[in-house]
Amino acid sequence: MSLMEIKNITKRFGKFEALTNVSLTIPKGRIIGLLGKNGAGKSTLMRSILGFLKYDGEIYFKGKLIKHSQHDIFERIAFIPDVSGLDDRLTVQQTIDFVASINPNWKESTAINLLAKSKLPLHQKVGTLSKGMKTKLYLLVTLSLDVDLLLLDEPTLGLDITFRKEFFNTILGEFFDENKTIIISTHQIEEVEHITQDIIFLNEGKVILHENIEELKNKYNTVTVSVDNRKALMEHKPRLISYTLGNISGIIDSNVKIENATYQRPMLSDLFMAELGGYDE
Repeated sequence: MSLMEIKNITKRFGKFEALTNVSLTIPKGRIIGLLGKNGAGKSTLMRSILGFLKYDGEIYFKGKLIKHSQHDIFERIAFIPDVSGLDDRLTVQQTIDFVASINPNWKESTAINLLAKSKLPLHQKVGTLSKGMKTKLYLLVTLSLDVDLLLLDEPTLGLDITFRKEFFNTILGEFFDENKTIIISTHQIEEVEHITQDIIFLNEGKVILHENIEELKNKYNTVTVSVDNRKALMEHKPRLISYTLGNISGIIDSNVKIENATYQRPMLSDLFMAELGGYDE
């Protein structure tokens, strides 16, 4: 059974069409990367799912139609945006107490566990915290909610590499299981490649690909030959062509074999660029 069905979503801002007939089936128990360049429509899609925006089309969550400004949806869906919505005037402890008091699905045991690991200063005001510590606090109060779906919109923007790794380790260790789904929206593809199971490519408001990552990678190879053997590669109409140190590389179907070539599984970022037609001659 699917967790969410998105059917023919179109969203316009004046004459600009941010989403065009987007249809997706989101299963439960999966980590899904929502990938696209800046302006591809990722945030618009997430805000449509959350009921923040009006749109044409329908979104069903656990079989029920999501309506605009439907507040009870947040009993089962949590959201971590790129900019924290925390109140700078409150202390860390006051923030935790406030979120716990207004959410019936608050899990105190999870909050205590995360707090013990976080090294957050309980009596310090949120406004004086660093970007990394604010993100830790936001992560704590979000992951302490017992929900079915977690939406992350460019969640590690502005964080250093240590905080980014800690962020995703916390997500995987404290939230994800076979009954819960995570959708991570980002343009930093390499950052989520190692944790995502399914991938959605958005470009100019349209879904250009939605597939299991392993199945997608098994379809293609990155093949490298010497420049002298360029013709043998070009016969197979490679995508994402690049030149390095007397060699030429390109992405081709995995069932193609070329003499004296070397083969590698393509990176997810390369497959994304190939879908967009990047670097082709």
